[in-house]
Amino acid sequence: MSQQNHEGPGANGARSQRRTSRGRGDRTEREGGQKNIRRDARGRQRNRRTMDERQKSQLAPGQRRRTADPARLCAFEVINAVSTDDAYANLVLPKAIRQHHLNHRDAAFATELTYGTLRHQGTYDAILARCMDRPLAKTDVQVVSALRLGTHQLLGMRVPAHAALNSTVALARAEIGAGPASFINAVLRRVSERSEAQWRTEITEGASDENERLGLEYSHPGWIVRAMKQALSAHGRDPEELVDLLQADNVAPAVNLVALPGLGDLGEAVAQGAREGDLVEGSAYYSAGDLSRLESVRSGTVRAQDAGSQLVARALAQAPLQGPDRAWLDLCAGPGGKAALLGALAVQRGGSLLANESSKHRAKLVESSLKPLPQNSFKVVTADGRKIAETTAKASLLPEGMEAGQLFDRVMVDVPCSGLGALRRRPEARWRKTPRDIAELLPLQKELFEAAVQVTRPGGLIAYVTCSPHMAETQNIVMDILRSNEVQLLDSGAALRAAGRVVDGESVLSGRRDPSRPLPDAGAEAMTAQLWPHVHGTDAMFFALFRKK
Repeated sequence: MSQQNHEGPGANGARSQRRTSRGRGDRTEREGGQKNIRRDARGRQRNRRTMDERQKSQLAPGQRRRTADPARLCAFEVINAVSTDDAYANLVLPKAIRQHHLNHRDAAFATELTYGTLRHQGTYDAILARCMDRPLAKTDVQVVSALRLGTHQLLGMRVPAHAALNSTVALARAEIGAGPASFINAVLRRVSERSEAQWRTEITEGASDENERLGLEYSHPGWIVRAMKQALSAHGRDPEELVDLLQADNVAPAVNLVALPGLGDLGEAVAQGAREGDLVEGSAYYSAGDLSRLESVRSGTVRAQDAGSQLVARALAQAPLQGPDRAWLDLCAGPGGKAALLGALAVQRGGSLLANESSKHRAKLVESSLKPLPQNSFKVVTADGRKIAETTAKASLLPEGMEAGQLFDRVMVDVPCSGLGALRRRPEARWRKTPRDIAELLPLQKELFEAAVQVTRPGGLIAYVTCSPHMAETQNIVMDILRSNEVQLLDSGAALRAAGRVVDGESVLSGRRDPSRPLPDAGAEAMTAQLWPHVHGTDAMFFALFRKK
C-alpha cells in the first residue's frame, strides 16, 4: 500500500507548500561567473558527497559489488575444492576456517553448511533438477556449489528463507558474477516454494525400486544402499535397520578424544566440558569447539580419534598372547592415529613399534602422531607394505631392540579400503566411490595381509581392519585368507568386548551391541566383528583377529 493512501486530505497541499518553501530557500550563488555550493534556506550546505560518491550510489544493482559473509564464503570455497580438486573436506575446512579468522559461532555454521551440503548432495541435486531448465552436469561448477549451499540453508538448516536467498545471491554476485547470481536467485526461489518433506515426496515418487527410493530420500547412491543392506545381513544384523544406518550416515559424528596411555590425561578436556566416553576407557566426548585450544591436544598426548578406531587398536593390544610381546608392527600406519595408540600401549609393555606407510605425505603425519612417544620406542618407514619383508631385513630401518629379519608379535593391517564405514565424517566419499573401486582394492588388501603373515612369528597375532562393512572387503576376504591355512581366525568379537568399557560387570559391547558374527566353516570359536554407526555410534569398523599357525 502506498504512503499516499495513509495521508489525509490536505497532504498534497502540504507537500506543495514544502516544495515551494524549499524552492525559495535554495539558491545558487555565482561570483565572477563561477558556480558555488548550493545551500538551503538556513544556509546549510546540501549534497556534501563528492560527485564520484553520487555516481557510485546511482549504479544499477547488478553493477554493485556484494560482499559474501565469511562463514558462507568459507563453506563455498571448501565445496568448490571438493568438486574441482577432489579435495577432502575434513582436511580443507580447518585451514579455510583459520584463513577466514572465523569465531567459534561462525566456524560452527561453516562446518554445518559444508558437511550438511555434502551429505545431502544427492537429494539436493534431485530437487534442483526439477527447478532448472538445464542439466546440473552442464552447469558451471561454482554455480552448482552455490545452488547446493543455498538449498541446504533453505531445507536443511534453521536459516530463514529470506536470509538464505539473500546471502547466497550476495555470495554468488561477489564470487561468480551478476548474471549467474540472477540465475541462482531464480532457481532457489523455486526451491523455497516447497518444504523439505514435500520435496522428498516429489523426488521419490518416480523411483524405479526401493534402493533408488531410499537413496534419493537419504542421499546415498543406490549401489551403496544395496551394499549396506547386504552387509547388515552378512554381519548378523536385521536388514530392517537399513534406514537407521542411512540416517546415521547423515549425522555429524561426535568428537571422541583419547589420552595416550601413560602419556596423556583428559583432565584439561574434562575441565572444558568433555564427558567420559561410553565405549572405551581413557576416552571422552568433546563439544567445546576448537581442539587446538587444549594444550594436551597441541602436545599430541591427547588426540581426536573415533571410538571404533580406539577399540580395534586396544583389542589387538590386549588379546592374550603366549611368548614374547615386544615387537609390534603397524603395516599401513597413515595417518597415525592407531599407530600412536598402539605405540603408547607397546611402551607400557617395554616394547616398540615399527610404523610402515607407503605415502611420503602420510608418513610425515605418522611421524607427527608418534612424537609424544619416547624416541627410541618407534621407527617410521616409507615403503610398500607388500614388501615389508625387504624392509625388515635392514636393521637400520628398525627401532632399537629389533634385529634384521625381525618377526613381530602383534601386527595391525588396517588396509586401504572404500571408506564406506566413515561416510559420516567423509560425506564426499559416497559421491566418488564406485563398485569398481572396491574391486580394484581387493587384491591389494589380500596382498598386504599375506605380507603381514610373512613377518609375524608363529603364535603371533594379526588384526585385519577395514573402515567398511562391505561384504567383499570383510567377510569374503576373510574366507579367502583362511584358504591359505597359514592363520587361524580367533573370536574377534570377544577381543572387542574385552577392549570395551565394563559397566555392572558386563562389557558395553554385549547384548544388542555385540559385534560378533560367526564365519561359516571356520570353527565354533571363529568370529569376525563389525561396528556400526547406528548401533555403536562409531565408524563402521570391521575387525578380524588371527593367530599365525
